Amino acid sequence: MKYLLLLSILFASIAFADKFEDTLSRAEAGDALAQLILGAMYDEGEGVLENDSEAVKWYRAAAEQGAAMGQYLLGIMYDLGEGVPQDYKEAAKWYRAAAEQGIAKAQFNLGFLYYQGDGVPQDYKEAVKWYRLAAEQGLAGAQLILGAMYDEGEGVLEDYKEAAKWTRAAAEQGDADAQFKLGLLYYLGHGVLEDYIRAHMWFNIASVNGNDKAGEMRKMVSEDMTSSQIEQAQKMAQVCLSSDYEDC
Repeated sequence: MKYLLLLSILFASIAFADKFEDTLSRAEAGDALAQLILGAMYDEGEGVLENDSEAVKWYRAAAEQGAAMGQYLLGIMYDLGEGVPQDYKEAAKWYRAAAEQGIAKAQFNLGFLYYQGDGVPQDYKEAVKWYRLAAEQGLAGAQLILGAMYDEGEGVLEDYKEAAKWTRAAAEQGDADAQFKLGLLYYLGHGVLEDYIRAHMWFNIASVNGNDKAGEMRKMVSEDMTSSQIEQAQKMAQVCLSSDYEDC
């Protein structure tokens, strides 16, 4: 996720970053966007030698001015121990700053720290809070985990309908793990009516998208289906995929 974001910063600002010296001058003068661009250039080794310490320096400069993206990226550097010693507490601090400004990936990462108890006390309710904020912004990974937490009753009351709702939201964004999980929910009748045809459909789609357990589950559910039901499920999977998940 970090590297896609860095590339988007670089490409979106390519005209601004054409000349390293100009970008450096602007960054040193306190321009937060230039600081972000310079940090990304050092992070990726784009136009300069890759240097994580320099990346941290410029992300920090932007972060301390309140730039949400700088706060998020600085959080990642502390989380991964790139350019600084790994420090989950500092990661949580900067993720929170960015999360409170609405950065969905920072909300997701902060939720994960609370879930794991890294740099913050383990707290499933806090994890749910931040995952939900990211999920409501459409982040598929957060939707999948929020669904799983409803399924398991972690930080929230167990609620299969809510689990199915959030799992479906991620599945319809093309998340293969969510598609597999939604197939399981249909297979078990958790939060949805038990439906082997739809279970087969979602296992089939998840398998196409690279989930390595979906093929085995598709085979298992097929053993309890008629040939016409399997044919119907296959057709439904084709329609779902060809409609880009609009008609599933």
